[in-house]
Amino acid sequence: IVGLPCEGCEAVFQGLPSPLSPTARIAAIGEPGAPMTITGRVLGPDRRPRAGVVVYAYQTNDQGVYPRPSQPTGAAGDRHGALRGWVLSGPDGRYAFETIRPGTYPSRDLPQHVHMHVIERGCATYYIDDVMFTDDPLLTPAERGKLTAGRGGDGIVTPKRVDGRWIATRDITLGLNIPGHPGCQAPAR
Repeated sequence: IVGLPCEGCEAVFQGLPSPLSPTARIAAIGEPGAPMTITGRVLGPDRRPRAGVVVYAYQTNDQGVYPRPSQPTGAAGDRHGALRGWVLSGPDGRYAFETIRPGTYPSRDLPQHVHMHVIERGCATYYIDDVMFTDDPLLTPAERGKLTAGRGGDGIVTPKRVDGRWIATRDITLGLNIPGHPGCQAPAR
C-alpha cells in the first residue's frame, strides 16, 4: 500500500471476487436511486491503455449512508458498506461500474462522491481522488480545491443524462501524484 495515509485500504482485498471482468455492478438492480454508469480508461504514465488493473469502488446509497453488507467481509470492508465493486481493466484499458448516483452524507456538507482505489497487481495498491460531480451544488470552488489532489488524475467529472441514466467518465492515470509509487512497468504480454 503506497500513497499513505489510507484509512481502510485493506478493504480493497476483503471480498475481492474471482474472476473479475471490465464491467461490474456496485448497486444491485432495484437499489433506490438514479441509475448511473461510471466508465473510463486505465492509462499508464505514458497515457497508453493498461489492461489487467483492478479498480475498486465504493459509495453511499441515495440517502448518503453506507448500508451494512448482508454477509460480513471484514472490519474495513464492512465499513465500506454493501455498495462496492471491483473491475479488471480490459485490453483497451476500459472499465465500467453500473450503480446509482450516491447521496450526500446526511450530517455533512461533503459533495456526492464515489471512492476509488487501484490495485496494480505485483506492484502497489493506493486510493485515487474520489469521483465527484460538477453539477453538485456542494462542490463549490473552495471545496473543489480542498478535496482534490490529482491522485490518479482528475476525479471531478461532468455527468450526462442519457435515456434516464447518468453517465460519468473518470479516466485513471496509474501512479500520478501518488507519493511513494514505485513506477511499475506494464506487464509483459
